[in-house]
Amino acid sequence: MQEAPKHGVLAVQTLRNNIMASTLLASTAITLCSLTALLMNSGTKYRAALFVFGDRSEIAFAIKFFAILVCFLVAFLFNVQSIRYYSHASILINAPCKRMSPHHQHHYLTTDYVATTVNRGSYFWSLGLRAFYFSFPLFLWIFGPIPMFVSCFVLVITLYFLDVSFQFGWEVGVADNDEEQRLPN
Repeated sequence: MQEAPKHGVLAVQTLRNNIMASTLLASTAITLCSLTALLMNSGTKYRAALFVFGDRSEIAFAIKFFAILVCFLVAFLFNVQSIRYYSHASILINAPCKRMSPHHQHHYLTTDYVATTVNRGSYFWSLGLRAFYFSFPLFLWIFGPIPMFVSCFVLVITLYFLDVSFQFGWEVGVADNDEEQRLPN
């Protein structure tokens, strides 16, 4: 890392912010799990509403609420895993680059291992966020198959634009002076 003391604090603060974001999402997921469980155990007076299209049976509502509950539990677990990896990475960033154990002669803490740990935290954070995205069509499924289908269609389009990048952020052919000297003509 260039200028390690200057950028080291930035790295730890960034990881702290990621931990806080994951904690917020995990807390939200477990709160929504509690709310969904409460709705599952409520009486049938809300289930026979006029704005619900499709099957209004008890078993159908139980399946729908259970699917939402599972979705929020998965979001909670992914966000907890994200917190785990980010916390581990924040410890590793501050660890000195020396032998990890006197008993193992060839085991060194590498920057690749730290980067892999940060990437795993980001991966689980992304999966937790996807579980939140997926919960919206499940929630609309309570009101019938048509709102669920429309929200699935909108979600696929939204995820396409979130996932596909048309710009890379760097220019092809621009290199440092050292790299230009090493490149063949």
